[in-house]
Amino acid sequence: MKHGSDSGFDGRFDDDGRPVLITAAATSYEEQHRARVRKYLTLMAFRIPALILAALAYGAWHNGLISLAIVAASIPLPWMAVLIANDRPPRRADEPRRFDHARQHTPLFPRAEHPALEPPRHPEPGWPPGPRGGSDHD
Repeated sequence: MKHGSDSGFDGRFDDDGRPVLITAAATSYEEQHRARVRKYLTLMAFRIPALILAALAYGAWHNGLISLAIVAASIPLPWMAVLIANDRPPRRADEPRRFDHARQHTPLFPRAEHPALEPPRHPEPGWPPGPRGGSDHD
């Protein structure tokens, strides 16, 4: 096995003793998953303190509207946590786009230049079959 600068690693380490990143490859799936789980758990960790804060606010001020506002603010947290945790890392500028929207676009409302149904391109002789299942020329 080669060592040194021939293999791409020149022996540099960061402050934690880990080797410096020398590739432009994307982070591994496991690292991405861990980061998404951390984001999810961080957002969901605000739910229980919000409920406790609502109970404390009601006990301190005896005002249900303040407690209700705190609880209402915590309601969209699971939805936001799932959306943020399921988001993929941002697309790099050099990453190719693979979907050609222009070719796949189907108009919502057909016009004369774009009919909804197109006639068959090459009709076959004897098609459609006659009432007996054969062609009309039998």
